[in-house]
Amino acid sequence: MAQIVTNGIYRSIEHRATINSQKERLSIATFYNPKLDGEMGPAPSLINDQTPAFFKRIGIVDYFKGLFSRELDRKSYLDVMRIENKDAQNI
Repeated sequence: MAQIVTNGIYRSIEHRATINSQKERLSIATFYNPKLDGEMGPAPSLINDQTPAFFKRIGIVDYFKGLFSRELDRKSYLDVMRIENKDAQNI
């Protein structure tokens, strides 16, 4: 979500954890609960002529339906949200 809202400024990474038997692990969960009648997409203040939108803007309900209907095939929902253009190749 952060990568979409920031238009690629903050990048998401694949979640993975490693085990360290010498030290305890600390996990911090964060939650984002947007209004269901809102939209998911890049923040308008980050979009301009020099920095076009790299991700689609869709309704929150449609975003979550798409996100949770994806099979776990190691593909990111970011790929579905990404706008195909030459500037977005590395975002």
